[in-house]
Amino acid sequence: MDLFSSSAQADNEPLAYRLRPRSLDDYIGQEALVGPGKPLRRMVESGSVRSMILWGPPGVGKTTLAEILAEAGGARLVRLSAVMAGVKDLREAVEQARGALARQERTILFLDEIHRLNKSQQDALLPHVESGLLTLIGATTENPSFEVNSALLSRARVYVLKKLAEDDLLRVLRRALSDERRGLGERRIQAEEAVLKILARAAGGDARRALGLLETAADFTQADAGGERLDEDSVREVIGHQAARFDKSGDAYYDLLSAIHKSVRSSRPDAALLYMARFIEGGGDPLDVVRRLTAIASEDVGNADPRALPLVISAWDAFLRLGDYEGGRAIAHAAVHLAVAPKSNAVEKAWKGAQRFVKENPDFEVPVYLRNAPTKLMKSLGHGEGYRYAHNEPNAYPAGQRHNCWPEEVPEQAFYQPTEYGQERRYKELLAWRRSLDEGADS
Repeated sequence: MDLFSSSAQADNEPLAYRLRPRSLDDYIGQEALVGPGKPLRRMVESGSVRSMILWGPPGVGKTTLAEILAEAGGARLVRLSAVMAGVKDLREAVEQARGALARQERTILFLDEIHRLNKSQQDALLPHVESGLLTLIGATTENPSFEVNSALLSRARVYVLKKLAEDDLLRVLRRALSDERRGLGERRIQAEEAVLKILARAAGGDARRALGLLETAADFTQADAGGERLDEDSVREVIGHQAARFDKSGDAYYDLLSAIHKSVRSSRPDAALLYMARFIEGGGDPLDVVRRLTAIASEDVGNADPRALPLVISAWDAFLRLGDYEGGRAIAHAAVHLAVAPKSNAVEKAWKGAQRFVKENPDFEVPVYLRNAPTKLMKSLGHGEGYRYAHNEPNAYPAGQRHNCWPEEVPEQAFYQPTEYGQERRYKELLAWRRSLDEGADS
């Protein structure tokens, strides 16, 4: 006798699995792809499925879409995970597809986490996608532009799936509570809208996570007239202090660092703090933030506020001395300062201009009067002769073009153009004053 009946097995299946949509009519979210007249809806209606890559975060319906498309196209669906599959598994899938084709059956190969396939595996797959033996549906949470071979990518349309909105997640949760056949409907669990919103927000756009949280919370319901009640305290206890974590090697990591940088550059301290908190609470390394702030201090603030760079370095030092909790505040201190500070990219532009100029003029010589003269031979060759020690000059400035320190054989350039912002206005005035001293000395 089978100890595990099919109904018992169904009861043991996770709620998210039991509630997986069987058709687009049950599918929630991704209206830009599955709404009336949209690309995937047209594929389902026509039964003509093309190779594609579904790119989006976890729990937004990539696997479900593949199953619906295969059903609509009347095709065999072969599921492989790129984490587990090797070249042998891919070859076996190809052989099965050949056998199916002989029976006039099409094969759709669903490759979960396609970004994990190495180059040789992708190369082994390419000719069979190209010939049409296999219709490929790849699913990935990472940018396929970086992770999928260009040859394979060119033969598959990329569709971008978005995180589910709060309203979409609320629909998912309500369906789970009302569905008597596959969901929790038989238990008559009552939950106020505010309680469901807490679950939806904690899920972070992930339907699978939302249903997992609901399923766990359902173990802590209170008896109520005619059924059970899910209260706010139980839900908050289930959620605990979960942070929305992310893959540190994935796009979200670098997207958050980019958001921090651009918020500081745009002088938005509150936004910068928001993205920093999201980054660090999600498991990001605070030192990655302070490294980015160090770059911002020169690239985006520069001499408009010369205090910026030393302040960031001090915050870095404070973090290493104090640890995460107290040190994190020092990093926030530096980020707010940089965001509020006047901005100038004049140093950034000057440095890039100098680098570009040197690439175009790589062989100029240092003027003789600027050369080092540690030996008698070098002195006899004139090294250092004519150099004017600035501190012995009026205004501590050797005025005149004859001592401009520029190589004679290349045209003089003005790389650094200070702005009117912050301390750079004073720098601009100083440079203009010194140019006037040069003109007076040469006249």
